Amino acid sequence: MDALPLVALVAASAAVAGLARRTPVPAPLWLVALGLIGAYVPGVPTYTLDAHIVLPLLLPPLLYTAAVDSSYLDLRANLRPVALLSVGYVLFATVAVGWLAYRLVPDLPLTAALVLGAVIAPPDAVTAAAIARRVGLPARVTTILQGESLVNDATAITAYKVALAAAVGEGMSWGAGIGEFLLAAVGGVGVGLVLMVPLHWLRTHLREALLQNTLSLLIPFVAYAAAERVHASGVLAVVVVALYLGHRSWQVDFATRLQEAAVWKMVAFVLESAVFALIGLQLPFVLKGLGTYAVAEALWYAVAVFLAVVVVRFIWVYPATYLPRLSKRIREREPETDWTAPLIVGWAGMRGVVSLAIAFSIPMLTSDGEDFPARNLVLFLTFTTVIGTLVIQGLTLPLLVRVLRLPGRDRQAETLAEAQAQSEASTAAEARLEDLLTDERNSLPQPLTDRLRTVLERRRNAVWERLGASNPVTGESADDTYRRLAGEMIEAEREVFVRLRDERSIDDEMMRTLLRRLDLEEAAAYREEADG
Repeated sequence: MDALPLVALVAASAAVAGLARRTPVPAPLWLVALGLIGAYVPGVPTYTLDAHIVLPLLLPPLLYTAAVDSSYLDLRANLRPVALLSVGYVLFATVAVGWLAYRLVPDLPLTAALVLGAVIAPPDAVTAAAIARRVGLPARVTTILQGESLVNDATAITAYKVALAAAVGEGMSWGAGIGEFLLAAVGGVGVGLVLMVPLHWLRTHLREALLQNTLSLLIPFVAYAAAERVHASGVLAVVVVALYLGHRSWQVDFATRLQEAAVWKMVAFVLESAVFALIGLQLPFVLKGLGTYAVAEALWYAVAVFLAVVVVRFIWVYPATYLPRLSKRIREREPETDWTAPLIVGWAGMRGVVSLAIAFSIPMLTSDGEDFPARNLVLFLTFTTVIGTLVIQGLTLPLLVRVLRLPGRDRQAETLAEAQAQSEASTAAEARLEDLLTDERNSLPQPLTDRLRTVLERRRNAVWERLGASNPVTGESADDTYRRLAGEMIEAEREVFVRLRDERSIDDEMMRTLLRRLDLEEAAAYREEADG
């Protein structure tokens, strides 16, 4: 097997995603656009999405990274809108878009139209996270969109299986379809609940960070495979496990957290970049398969289906936002909302690689040996809907947010809350230190005792200093200046260690040990910058 095309895909997509960070256009849109162009560049290999690769090998880690960074408490607080979108909307869109396609396309069977509806019903988890990070949506809107995208794939895949069984002639009654859906949902959650505690126990009892991170990389695949083995939803199993582990990540030692954050950030970056590039690269394959449908005719259907997808989402989102608020209990429990929040939620329904992967898994033949009705057209309409939502909605969403003047994250309030939390924690740590120092077994020379107190005071004051005045010469806060000077001092030490290694005064192993200590100190001195 030639690995060069795969290496080329990963390298090229990562390079484009890295360069896109310097532009105002989100990286997914650059990757899709260049994938569309690259598909017709001579010498570029043919890349075809395979559902047997995308669903079990790419979807679990992408879902895991999105879920483990989500807030279980925020999702629980917004469970009603998340459930209405991830389950109610997907089923509604499957039926509504399927029925409209059935009425629009001559000779398209209703069962095949419902397959199309299920395929393009779910907004994409990767797209939602990537766009939301870049646009800077309000916290509650971001939570709802991310929560929806974590669960809706499970709903769509189950709806697809039911519609497909009817389309290929295997036959499935409404009762059997509901049973299939309940088995997938309850089974997926059940598998996740069964796995999450022993997996967390393993993470906390493995003593080596390397082994812990190896386990971390295996977890999404284990959860997905275990659920699928019993015909349950692997998507839900991965999400349940990831939410639990993310909620309890503080119980894992610091070395594991440092390594795990770096490893998963790299994995997510590589997979997301490759996935969006793959979407664009499917264009020649989709066009070649149109068969009896003329391009102009197929484009007319594509525009109509795209408009239907957009309109149907708004038809669901506004009533789902306001009708439950007729209940006084819900109004008291949930924050007030205006028309702008559902507008953003409605417009942020970008589709992605999961829809394409499901579409490519449609069989060529029915159970009678006949060609699957309009399979090529379903693939084309799925592709154009994915591209249309990514390009049109993805490009205009930042503009819409600016026009609506939505309140973004209140950085000042967040910093104040961080400072208050740090102050309370430092007070507890100070009391703990004084209690420990009364024990003779903990006796230390005065300089070391003072150093412990100085480090504690430094942590207490660092966040408050970010709220203070800036340096009139440099514009830096005291905290920024401190971190810059600390970095300069650490760099001076690092240069000495390298020089001593080059002079053979110390060996490479000792140099690496000394540099790791400096790296940890530098990590403590510098607060993590937000993703751009």
